[in-house]
Amino acid sequence: MRVLNIPVPDELQNLWRGWLAPERQAFFLTAAEAAAFEVPTIPRAEAKLTPEERDTNAVWGIAAQADRVAWLTLAQWENLGPKPQRSLLRLQVRHNRGNLPRRRDFAALLPGLPQARFLWTPELLTDAVLERVISDDNPPCQTSRVPESVWEAASARLPRVRELAGTFALHSGANCFGAVMGAAGVAGAESKWMQREPFEAFLQKRTRPGGKDDQPGTVLLWRSADGLAQHAAVTVGGGWAFQKASQVWSSPRVVLPVDDLKRAARQRGNRLSRRTPFQLPSGF
Repeated sequence: MRVLNIPVPDELQNLWRGWLAPERQAFFLTAAEAAAFEVPTIPRAEAKLTPEERDTNAVWGIAAQADRVAWLTLAQWENLGPKPQRSLLRLQVRHNRGNLPRRRDFAALLPGLPQARFLWTPELLTDAVLERVISDDNPPCQTSRVPESVWEAASARLPRVRELAGTFALHSGANCFGAVMGAAGVAGAESKWMQREPFEAFLQKRTRPGGKDDQPGTVLLWRSADGLAQHAAVTVGGGWAFQKASQVWSSPRVVLPVDDLKRAARQRGNRLSRRTPFQLPSGF
């Protein structure tokens, strides 16, 4: 299987299916809603979500008042019956939970879906469906369009960028800061949930203000009004740049045209700056 122009091994496909259609799922409710459904819940603060559960369900956007969590297995979900299922799904949409696919988005691939919203089950996640889920809102990787001469010129400053471009992480947490550091040769950085402190230390030690978008090794850095780094990418040269858009497991490490990447990364209140390597001939 290829997704977003990236080959996906069977191991990773199996992980994706497990995260989208797990044995049990978390449903977020207010105390009053939990009482009305008569389902056992725990305080949201006590719910032990894995990073993959957090990102699959977009927990960061769930309404604060939905402070109870019900864990339901697939069998328990089926036992609810159609009407309670529809009501519970409507509440999850209202509370901004993720991983709530819409029938209209998959009708051509999955005819006969019974409800406007539904939950994934393993048998629904065919290769074509899985490709569409992961491709949604993610631009395809363009590594094959980058000339050989560009890769060669980038290798001095970005010794691992070609290795990392066009790959998915095997878990949630791997983020934009780690991707930039990994491309620059920091071993293992691309697989970590890299915090701001080590990333800022990397910038201070190995870069200085400035840089050009058409040269390899320029760090594109977006900061919020309070000065905190919010996103980072790095130019490959020749009008190309490398990034991992977010820490979620479905976000690949990609090469895109610089202008396309900058447009996609633009957010209100964030300001773009640039940093360039100290040592121009080699090393980053």
